[in-house]
Amino acid sequence: MELTQLNYFLTVVRLQHMTKASEALSITQPALSHAISKLEDELGVPLFERSGRTIQLNRYGKRFAESVTKALDELDSGKQIVQEWADPETGIISMSYLNILGAELVPKLIRSFSAKHPGISFDLKQGNHTVIVNQLDNGASDMAITSIKPHSDTYAWIPMLTAPLYVVVPSAHRFAGLKEIRFQQLEGEPFIEVKNSCGLNESLCACFGRVGFQPATTFEADDLMTVAGFVAAGLGISVLPQTNGLILDGLAWLPIADEGAICEVGLQTRRDRFLSPAAKRFIDDVHASFQ
Repeated sequence: MELTQLNYFLTVVRLQHMTKASEALSITQPALSHAISKLEDELGVPLFERSGRTIQLNRYGKRFAESVTKALDELDSGKQIVQEWADPETGIISMSYLNILGAELVPKLIRSFSAKHPGISFDLKQGNHTVIVNQLDNGASDMAITSIKPHSDTYAWIPMLTAPLYVVVPSAHRFAGLKEIRFQQLEGEPFIEVKNSCGLNESLCACFGRVGFQPATTFEADDLMTVAGFVAAGLGISVLPQTNGLILDGLAWLPIADEGAICEVGLQTRRDRFLSPAAKRFIDDVHASFQ
């Protein structure tokens, strides 16, 4: 069963006349009759009652015509949607990003891009590093903004910014007045850590490993906002980037004297994934803005 046959069928249904239908379709009447007969053979039932040159649907034909009309309408709708998505000025960009980036970076990116391309819309998803990379891998997202540079050639990476890390302590802590601090000074302090699923965890492990520091972890949190909240409550200390959404009352932020105490943020895509013109336009915009 082919789309051409179904379109021929609906034309005959509409005109109720084989000659008129063949003329409307710009094909010969024998070719049209053959197409309809082939369709009826495939279905195993006749679709029309023939009376001279005029033909009318029988009960099988009426039921089939309803289904064909719905199916072709759905196909047309799907085609229109996909074409709109693929339009560089009216497409949809699906993007995942780390929870904490929703407070400042992502809104600024979208505001800047939307001012230049108001017809393009965004489908936004957020989560921890593991969640958003899974969304990228399974095709739920075109791209992901994360804080771990990928190690595999499967991915492309555009560095966007480098943020310094700080030791964050309760404002009443004995370290609160220090101008800077080293990781070794944190020995024995109750430490609030992020779980492995959080992108910052890998950066912290690298920082700690370089100086031989092993934190005395007392709590593990799923996200950075929870870490900041636990520290503000006096439950321990931690290491965080100083970004909007984490700056709470009751916290002191101490610069780190050890080298390499930073975290990176970048835009990650898959090299083997088709990207719509709108998505490519956004990536080009990010590249131009941060290079």
